[in-house]
Amino acid sequence: MDFSVILEPSGIAALVTLTAMEIVLGIDNIVFISILANKLPANQQARARTIGLALAMFGRLALLFSISWVMSLTNTLFHLPDFGILSEEAAAISGRDIILILGGAFLIYKATTEIHDRLEGEEHGHNAGKKSLTFGAVIFQILLLDIVFSLDSVITAVGMAEHIEVMIVAVVLAVGVMMLSAGKISDFIHKHPTVKMLALAFLLLIGVTLLAEGFGQHVSKGYIYAAMAFSVFVELLNLRSKKNAEPSHPVELREAGIAQTVGVSSSES
Repeated sequence: MDFSVILEPSGIAALVTLTAMEIVLGIDNIVFISILANKLPANQQARARTIGLALAMFGRLALLFSISWVMSLTNTLFHLPDFGILSEEAAAISGRDIILILGGAFLIYKATTEIHDRLEGEEHGHNAGKKSLTFGAVIFQILLLDIVFSLDSVITAVGMAEHIEVMIVAVVLAVGVMMLSAGKISDFIHKHPTVKMLALAFLLLIGVTLLAEGFGQHVSKGYIYAAMAFSVFVELLNLRSKKNAEPSHPVELREAGIAQTVGVSSSES
């Protein structure tokens, strides 16, 4: 491999663009890893996030080095009966489609069960005889989704860059950025329950998108990420509004309590 191509103007432009794209595509991976890691004891969460992102990086690199096999996954394996409903593209199922369908279904299941547990509350969700996840179980689930996200990421990289050296450096840089930011993102999601619910909704949306992609229904990721960005912007405004409103309420309640106490004392005397 010749990494000198990265120093060329075209190589630098491709590296910057691809790294940015890899970071954007990795946001959903960070959210999923953060939500799963938060189910572990506090002393294991950082290790789970690091291992999860390391698996994502090695998975992407392994797929890059087997690029011919990855591209062969787009070949049609069989056709579904269309029943006059499915288009020709949707009826043709490839290896990539199977992975996307299974990954999307798994993501929908995980997001739905997490949302259900949060809506039902602690007494129904966690104390209803469910066992807490072990460290190994969390890593296994992260590995399953890493395969799906890595496949999507690598196929995008192949379409954006000509040299595998550029792809390798872009993947390493993107995962490095994600490792540095994963802790802060995880803490932020864990600290704000409404943000966690929004993150679960994002995972549900991404799962549906993967399922649609698997059946040949292309959904522009630009629309998906634009909607997610707008939702995050609105949620940040809500958090800022709550933060600005919080200090006044305790003071008002305390003053009201003092006044009530004084009034009772006066009436008794």
